[in-house]
Amino acid sequence: MPHDPNEPFVHVRGASEHNLKNVDVDLPRDAMVAFTGVSGSGKSSLAFGTLYAEAQRRYFESVAPYARRLVQQMGVPHVQEITGLPPAVALQQRRGAPSSRSSVGTLTTLSNLLRMLFSRAGTYPAGAPHLAAEAFSPNTVAGACPRCHGLGVEHDVSEELMVPDPSLSIREGAIAAWPGAWQGANLRSIVTGLGIDVDKPWRSLTKKDRQWLLFTDEQPKVFIKPERDRVDHGYHGLFWSARAHIHHVLATSKSQMMRDKAMRFMRSVPCPDCEGTGLRPEALKVTFRGLNIAEMNALSFTELVALLRPVAELREAAAATSSADSGEATEVAVRLCADLVARVRVLLDLGLGYLSLGRSSTTLSPGEAQRLRIATQLRSGLFGVVYVLDEPSAGLHPADAAPLLDVLETLKGSGNSLFVVEHDLDIVRRADWVVDIGPGAGEGGGRVLYSGPVDGLEQVADSVTGAHLFGRVEAPHRPQRVPQGWLHLRGVSRHNLEDLSVDVPLCVMTAVTGVSGSGKSTLVTQVLAELVRRHLGQAPDDAEDDELEIDIDAATGLESFDRLVRVDQRPIGRTPRSNLATYTGLFDAVRKEYAGTPEARERGYGAGRFSFNVAEGRCETCQGEGFVTVELLFLPGTYAPCPTCHGARYNAETLEIEYRGKNIAEVLALSVDEASDFLADLPAAARSLTTLREVGLGYLRLGQPATELSGGEAQRIKLATELQRARRGHALYLLDEPTAGLHPADIALLLRQLHRLVDAGNTVVLVEHDLDTIISADWVIDLGPRGGDEGGRVVATGTPEQVARAEDSATAPYLAARLSPQGSSG
Repeated sequence: MPHDPNEPFVHVRGASEHNLKNVDVDLPRDAMVAFTGVSGSGKSSLAFGTLYAEAQRRYFESVAPYARRLVQQMGVPHVQEITGLPPAVALQQRRGAPSSRSSVGTLTTLSNLLRMLFSRAGTYPAGAPHLAAEAFSPNTVAGACPRCHGLGVEHDVSEELMVPDPSLSIREGAIAAWPGAWQGANLRSIVTGLGIDVDKPWRSLTKKDRQWLLFTDEQPKVFIKPERDRVDHGYHGLFWSARAHIHHVLATSKSQMMRDKAMRFMRSVPCPDCEGTGLRPEALKVTFRGLNIAEMNALSFTELVALLRPVAELREAAAATSSADSGEATEVAVRLCADLVARVRVLLDLGLGYLSLGRSSTTLSPGEAQRLRIATQLRSGLFGVVYVLDEPSAGLHPADAAPLLDVLETLKGSGNSLFVVEHDLDIVRRADWVVDIGPGAGEGGGRVLYSGPVDGLEQVADSVTGAHLFGRVEAPHRPQRVPQGWLHLRGVSRHNLEDLSVDVPLCVMTAVTGVSGSGKSTLVTQVLAELVRRHLGQAPDDAEDDELEIDIDAATGLESFDRLVRVDQRPIGRTPRSNLATYTGLFDAVRKEYAGTPEARERGYGAGRFSFNVAEGRCETCQGEGFVTVELLFLPGTYAPCPTCHGARYNAETLEIEYRGKNIAEVLALSVDEASDFLADLPAAARSLTTLREVGLGYLRLGQPATELSGGEAQRIKLATELQRARRGHALYLLDEPTAGLHPADIALLLRQLHRLVDAGNTVVLVEHDLDTIISADWVIDLGPRGGDEGGRVVATGTPEQVARAEDSATAPYLAARLSPQGSSG
């Protein structure tokens, strides 16, 4: 139904998406509306699953018949009627795996302006032809370095990886990259035939021989004489260098195991032709204000504005002249620089001055990526639309939240409506209207408890949000723990940490604080994690975590830890195939029970039959995913329920087996709370379910696909999985913003579990912005004073009360206000 532009409200009737209970609600337009409630209460189901999904459906229906068919595949939101709904733009915290070719510049479209600036106003070498804008992009044929195809890196073998122990001889297996068994013996015989000693330690061979054995492309044939215990007749053996063998395996092998083994000897190195820039040499010779485009892409936004501002502020009279080879003072240069400076200033206002255009989008936190998209929308000039935002304050220091609110006010002032899913109570207080959903999560939620101006929420007795917003909840008093020792780090350098020295207390909970970009995540999730990992001799968690280069003068106290546990917000899986039940291991116990039923035994079904990853049991249409991928022309692809199994994942025969009256798909559809009763007498499953409830995830479905989980939910699933393993010893737990995306009531639940870990003798270190969490810590390390190059220093350290009195700390005034008697009531 088309909306009436004079109608001041959006009317929703009969919304029943996910756990919403036939919700009717009216939302004001041209206002900031905050959707609140505990995690899993139904906020996102109303904001994104209903309102945004309906706006998207109407858009598809207004375009080609092709797109209308996609709507039928994707399904429509479960709602009877929505009137007065303008077009909508979703600004979600996407947590997928962004492309390695995507950067801050491409996300914000600022790269287009910069390329135009170099094309139209750059200083060219004498006699060089002028280049089009696309010649300054590594993502185009015109601009990409021919050697690395614009990636800036090459994958090649390295001697250190192929020969991990140079004290071994070739016979003892020095060349780890070579094959084993008969092929390995064959290569040794060939090398002997070439006159190289296979019994000499590798390091004792000449450099020329070592390089030839590892890297040559030559393939000489050598006659191998008969050997009594190996071959009974002579033959000509063909030599392969270690690199040639690895490339051959990667190019021809069908075995994933062999390919994985070969990849262990490869590493990424900057492309020698373009020095890692991804660009052709002719583009790199063009400069603007003395820098080429790669050097300008590497500047922080703060530095970029300082560099371009003098040109942006040139008067038109001064801009009327330019030399043949430089356009730096032309009107084109002035206009492009003025536009760039204006756009980048918005990013500075949002606390993102430490980012650079060339920074890969894969390294951005979800909060940073969302703020970049918000800033880009500011310049889009749209009005009369609904912006649906997903926790815009997530990952923000309180000092950065104020400018974010100013930007949101600007968007609203341009004639737009803001529907914001939010947990930060300071942001909720600034909203014009609040829709509180609850009272609990999952089946216990899904009702609108209140819809109206923020002050009215104080009168709603059932609202957990209201209780926290108006100071009716007191934080539990917990005596501060005394450190039982220290981890001392001296002279640490990585990213913006330069020659940093810091002391981390043991057997307590430490919060590492500071504004965005101050170096918190670098210190905790990279430096601390890598140093302890190396000390324990562990392999990297992930292929992405290749050996990190960390400069450090000294580290003492590492011997205190016998285990390292990183609980981050990375997804527990990248496809719908991965879910909570498989990740925690409880699904193994459930499948065993199904295989043990009389009918399953009669049919010869083992536990594997009840896995949706195994051919016998799964639905073949969707290969057990429950979803099929729908590719959209000119739009991002999406998932739609499988037309054969309708999301059940299994084939009909498997679903005929029941346990306590439910088939396996129906068990996966249970929430954690429901499954706790249903599986109460299965110890292996019950233990997992109890810990999941303790971290506030009782509302999630056992089979909920990983793609539907927020980063905060993924992190709490990992924490619950860890808590169910009762282990003795002294572990170091590292968490990166564990409270991001959590309601204050859920934060209280999470903190209870983290303090349990410390009480058991472990050390917990977390990167954190939430003030109540910081106050509940035993120790605080505050970094700053600002982000990027102006950060990376320890500004204050001590108990929360001591840090609240620190002079140069951006965190201190907010801590002090919260610790004061008036501040605690909000």
